[in-house]
Amino acid sequence: MSNQRVIDQLQLDLESLPDWEDRYAYIISLADRLAPFPEKYRTDTFLVKGCQSRVWLHAEINSGLVTMDADSEALIVKGLVGMLMMIFNNRTPEEILQTTDGFIEVLGLSKHLSQNRSSGLASMIKQIKLFAIAFMAQHA
Repeated sequence: MSNQRVIDQLQLDLESLPDWEDRYAYIISLADRLAPFPEKYRTDTFLVKGCQSRVWLHAEINSGLVTMDADSEALIVKGLVGMLMMIFNNRTPEEILQTTDGFIEVLGLSKHLSQNRSSGLASMIKQIKLFAIAFMAQHA
């Protein structure tokens, strides 16, 4: 499923819920989709800078696709991480870089997340895109 189709499905899922309390619960449930995070990456090296909650992100490239492992200690943030993994994991670096941050607005997150969580979300997306740029440079 393409990035855009994942975003479209997330939008439909969120819009089907009656209020933001239910939408937050849905976002938190996305944490359950994350694979167990390897303990060897739970170090300062893999911490995403700019997040108030601790978020770890590890990425590598396999057969042209960026594969990532991620985790957070905070439940809502872990749900946001799960959402980002649905959108960005197992994509080519080009697909990652072509995905604009406009999906944050489309999903209603920009209006309903605290400033700290919005900044953290932006930091996670920035880190994912930096990994994509690095992998493109390695294979150029």
